[in-house]
Amino acid sequence: MLTPTKIFLHYLGKLHTLLKQVEQFEGDILQNRLHPEMFPLLQQAKTAIGFTLRTTCPLAGREIVSFSDDDYTLESVFAELASTIDYLSAIPDGDFRHIDELKIQTAAGFADLNLSGWDYYLMYSMPNFFFHYCMVYAIARQAGVPIGKADFDGFHKYPLGFFFTDECDPVDAENNAVAAGPA
Repeated sequence: MLTPTKIFLHYLGKLHTLLKQVEQFEGDILQNRLHPEMFPLLQQAKTAIGFTLRTTCPLAGREIVSFSDDDYTLESVFAELASTIDYLSAIPDGDFRHIDELKIQTAAGFADLNLSGWDYYLMYSMPNFFFHYCMVYAIARQAGVPIGKADFDGFHKYPLGFFFTDECDPVDAENNAVAAGPA
């Protein structure tokens, strides 16, 4: 049975890997943003982690829990990530057997939503999780962290030095891009 926990556990593992690469990167990029009106990298990570609990708890018939704190450090995010992975790992697959019957009430920004279990999961929660997860990847990549698609999804493989274009310059100062591998 494919459950929300299986998908989230896979990508929380990839988020852990991305954050470890950010931690090893020369330069403090934890407060970097793609745009001034968007969350910085650390908040994007915390929001992605939070969406996994905000999704799975109601779908499994549980109250929503949170392992977040007000400490905006990488160490705190790693602790939140570890606690979330432990919690999600302990939810039995059978707890999701009533998704078809659920109605989930939630807020999306300033909008109040009332969605079926599947709509909540597939049309609201998953896109929101992946939005924030992608922002962590995009901020790190834009800052020059040497990551690629394999780091993002754990499935792709490319030979060292492979690029999708012949015009890729390893360091393009004008565009502030580091060509560490495929997008």
